[in-house]
Order: sequence, then C-alpha cells, then structure tokens
Amino acid sequence: MTSKNLYSRIKSAAFVSILLTASMQISLTAYASATPVEPSVDAIDTITYFSQELPTVDSAPDVPFTAEQISQLPDATPIDEPVSKYGNAKTYRVLGQTYTVLAKSKHFKQTGTASWYGKKFQGQRTSSGERFDMFQMTAAHKNLPIPCYARVTNQANGKSVIVKVNDRGPFHANRVMDVSWAAAAKLDMLGKGTAKISIEVVDAVGKTAIAQNTQPVPAPVIATKQFFVQVGAFSARDNALSLQSKLTGITPMPIEISEATSQNTVHKVQVGPFSDAASAENARSYLAQMSSGNPIIVKR
Repeated sequence: MTSKNLYSRIKSAAFVSILLTASMQISLTAYASATPVEPSVDAIDTITYFSQELPTVDSAPDVPFTAEQISQLPDATPIDEPVSKYGNAKTYRVLGQTYTVLAKSKHFKQTGTASWYGKKFQGQRTSSGERFDMFQMTAAHKNLPIPCYARVTNQANGKSVIVKVNDRGPFHANRVMDVSWAAAAKLDMLGKGTAKISIEVVDAVGKTAIAQNTQPVPAPVIATKQFFVQVGAFSARDNALSLQSKLTGITPMPIEISEATSQNTVHKVQVGPFSDAASAENARSYLAQMSSGNPIIVKR
C-alpha cells in the first residue's frame, strides 16, 4: 500500500469517527430536550434521583459487623428541625413521573416494601444536602417532607428502628422506602434485600414513649479479656483527640482514648472492643487501608 493510499484511509476513518461522535451528541441532546423540567421541580434533587435509578448491586461495609455490634447501632433521635432548604419542592419529576411532597407528616402511616442502600452511595449528597452515611439510621421517601422521623418495622420479624428521612426515593413502583445499611442491618433485611415494612411518622414530643416501646437489646456478654485495635499513642492528649475525631469519619465502631501511666502519661487511641481476634484483625486491616500508620491489635 502506498503512503498516499494509507493517508486517504486514515482521513476516512477519522471522518467516520467524527460523524459517530456528533450523532451521539445529537441523540443525547434530543433525549434531554424530550424530558423538560417544570418550574416547580427541584433541579438539584433530580440529579441525585437519576443517579439512584442506575442499575446497581449495592454492598455492605468492608469490615463485617457482628450481631452484637449491629444491635448497638443507635436509632435516630427525633428532634425539632426546620424544613430543609433542599428536597422539598411541592412537586418534582423523575423519569417521566411527577411526585408531590406532603405539606405535613403528622399522623402519616404507610405499609409496603422497603429496600436498602449502602457502600455505593457512601458520602454522596442526599436530597436534603446532607452527605449519606450508611452507618446512620436514615431513609429515603418519595413524599414525606424533609427532614422528618419515622418508626420503620419489619413485618416479618417485628424488629423496628427509628430513622431520619433526609433523601428522596426509591423510584420503583413496588417500593415505598429506601433505608440505610445500618437500618437494614437492625431490621434483619440485608440478606433478602427487601422487606415488607410499616412506616409511622414520629416527632420529638413522642420520642420518650417511642424509646419505651423499643424492643430491649440484650446486654452483650463481656469477656474477661477483649481485643482492641490501637491506631496511635501520644504523649499529648490533643493529638489523641485529633486522631479520634478523624477516625469517626472512617468507622462507626467505638473509639476510645485510654491512658497508661508509667513515668509519662501515654494517650492510646483504640477502636473496639472486639470479642474475638478474627473480628479485630478485620478491623485492623480496614483501618490500615483507610488511615495512615500501622494499627496493632491489643488485648486488655
């Protein structure tokens, strides 16, 4: 083949590539223009909603939790809060469907199917503007005002949690709520992925009665010796407090500062306790990846 013919073929291939790219851009523009956003739609929410509709298989945290640790995950505490600046448009439109946000949540009750979301959305912005934290008791709902609080009960086993509604979704015809990984874990619905639930909105005034009606959590059996993951040790307590604060953004596990005194006081930042060495090693490995340093396992 002559250099002239080769040059001609390269030009032809480049021209075809340009045509394909332009065609794709035109198609995407046509799709966008075919689904106009109404003035009453909260455009910020629409971005979040669309991302949640992409086909996905969500997952749990990298470090497995024991049944004891899951039972100790705290419920959301209902408090009086103003309506969020974001996520409360009177109506909004997602994937061609228009939804209406309720003006009030008082006395709201609903039954249906719930699903859960976790690691894939960790740290992403929710419809309220808050960052999603799969270790907190939160939920997404299509119609409830944001924020509000609700008791969610798994109808199959009677287990219930209190969640803070701070997000929109799920946009599936047969689902009424998405709960965080933490809520799903306490409701014992992780394995199946969905559960038949009942929803009852609660408020700050009723939180005492709610707490009294919560199923008691069995007291954990504490062994004589327990395992901890020590992430750092400092002579200055301020440095230990700084590391403790940093770790709270990485793990929901308890983080304590223990003090050892010989000639000088040493402030040890330790995560735990863990009832067995295997759980401690899983946590150590995770913390080693997520934070600088060389965590070690200690027993006390």
